[in-house]
Amino acid sequence: MSRNVKLKILQLISVIILVTVFFIEPIAQDASYHLFADGQTKMGIPNAWNVLSNIPFVIIGILGFVIVRRYLPEKSCTVYKIPVLIFFIGLILTGLGSAYYHLSPTNETLLWDRLPMTVSFMAFFSFILWFHLSQRLGRAVLWPLLFIGVLSVFYWSYTEAMGFGDLRFYAVVQFLPIILIPLILLLFPVSRYQQKYIWLILGLYLTAKLVENYDTDIYDVLGVSGHTIKHVIASFSGIAFLLAVWSISRYDNGTVNNTIK
Repeated sequence: MSRNVKLKILQLISVIILVTVFFIEPIAQDASYHLFADGQTKMGIPNAWNVLSNIPFVIIGILGFVIVRRYLPEKSCTVYKIPVLIFFIGLILTGLGSAYYHLSPTNETLLWDRLPMTVSFMAFFSFILWFHLSQRLGRAVLWPLLFIGVLSVFYWSYTEAMGFGDLRFYAVVQFLPIILIPLILLLFPVSRYQQKYIWLILGLYLTAKLVENYDTDIYDVLGVSGHTIKHVIASFSGIAFLLAVWSISRYDNGTVNNTIK
């Protein structure tokens, strides 16, 4: 299968999803989303475990940022370190924003949970495009992707404030990359880093979504809520990404040599 055909497949899937979403009626935020199974107050902290389980995001985010900034060979990380560093900054802010949200779960505080998470999503997607399609594309789309991601969250928040909540834009920003990334890995494989860590990130994401969906059921069985476990599982994606980035220097010997321009 030629490169052009593969690209057209990605484009076709993207267009189909975008057009489909356009014809779907606006989706408001379900008020029950804010009702979590574990609402215990510990040490004076409301919804304590849902708040404290965000600590790994902050720790792993700081760890990843410091390692990439200080310890990766400069030549190895110069060309792609911006999206990588943005990813880890987003991870730190995700932990802080999610903790803030869970102290008092409302649509207004949920904005600060989703905003940094979207930043990490878009930086990660830019990284994938950079290494699997072309450096030029990854560099060109980084800031537009970040802008679109941030805009999707503010648009959702604005529509909720206006009384006609619309999650469609945000849903596309979150889930379209999750659909495209596995296809990109399969259609445009590269040997410049260990892609198994990207598959691990996708697996962690899906697992986190699964346990979140069974928040109450897991709490009834384990005494720890699915949402709390979700935070811990999702934070491990930062470790997997750090391992993927660290592996690049092993393959490139200090340089990035794209075979796909």
